[in-house]
Amino acid sequence: MSAQVILQPNRDKSLRRRHPWIFESAVAEVKGRAKLGDTVDVFDSEGEWLGRGAYSPESKIRIRMWTFKKDESIDNGFFMRKLETALALRKRLFNSATTNAFRWIASESDGLPGITIDLYDNVAVVQLLSAGGEKHRSKIVWAITKLLPDVHIYERSDVDVRKKEGLEPVMGVLHGTPPSQVTVLENGLKIVVDIETGHKTGFYLDQRDSRAAAGYYAKDADVLNCFSYTGTFSCYALKGGAKSVTNVDVSQPALDLAKHHVAINELDEDKAQYINKDVFKALREYQSEGKQFDMVILDPPKFVDNKATLNRAARGYKDINMYGIHAVRSGGFLLTFSCSGLMPADLFQKIVADAALDAGRTIKIIARLNQASDHPIIGSYPEGYYLKGLVCEVTDD
Repeated sequence: MSAQVILQPNRDKSLRRRHPWIFESAVAEVKGRAKLGDTVDVFDSEGEWLGRGAYSPESKIRIRMWTFKKDESIDNGFFMRKLETALALRKRLFNSATTNAFRWIASESDGLPGITIDLYDNVAVVQLLSAGGEKHRSKIVWAITKLLPDVHIYERSDVDVRKKEGLEPVMGVLHGTPPSQVTVLENGLKIVVDIETGHKTGFYLDQRDSRAAAGYYAKDADVLNCFSYTGTFSCYALKGGAKSVTNVDVSQPALDLAKHHVAINELDEDKAQYINKDVFKALREYQSEGKQFDMVILDPPKFVDNKATLNRAARGYKDINMYGIHAVRSGGFLLTFSCSGLMPADLFQKIVADAALDAGRTIKIIARLNQASDHPIIGSYPEGYYLKGLVCEVTDD
């Protein structure tokens, strides 16, 4: 029999709205033994059963909910149902002939808190960031292999956030013989994904729609791609008719792969430049030189790790956007992003607007960009919305 968690009085409202988290402060009592990742039954202060979740004794998020159905067990069938449902949605979203890489499981939004699965052709990369995911690793692998018999599975749970769950970083082969790199298709473009050492699970699938938008806006433009990583924004820009692209990143291996991407997609290599430099430094140099571009892409790493760092992150976003706005020719475009879930969309817009004021320029927002459709946001978990992007016309008016 599983342990029982009793909530404090009046701490059941979010759970009744099916929010998947229960914080440490909401727990009144634990009846029975509950170890890391164990499934526990959750009751309100009056003894009414509310749901079933994974217990994490070291995390501020004490329980991550698996189910609100009393007759649903957390067994092989549970994980099979969740993965099958999520896969069916993704197959409806994409034409596999042109796009064969997508987020299969988007954690809470697909009913599997703390679990991410990205599929790169026939390689599944799994990231388990919660005690519950850790506990049920074998069931998850079993379900993946049942649904995709020819799949290779690699784990990239090498993320610091696991420490908050009392877990050590883990990475390695879970099934089959996954290659260290796999070439996938995205909207017909070839992209090499480094599943062992690349960022996150190897690639930023969430920016798929934004990359396509960049291709649309890049026609006849000189493009500056900041924090360019492996240069996929630039490939879309070149495909869309850009006159030139300049990739700026601190990682030389990422820039080398960016150069390779231009080559394997048979794009004009003479139109692409690669600069190994800190983006802040490069933008300051462009400002001092008076150098400008028709389009500037700002896709920085996450600046906000927790609420305590939000103010500092806001200053960072303001600085980078001010320099970015300086680098846009009058009448050109700025594509700017925040991938920080703790950064509200309205605050991000205000930061970019303030950066324009500081730069002495005028911005006009002509489009908003968000995480791609394989990163859905379940209605009961608004925190699932994290990627915000703005397309702005920049003028001297």
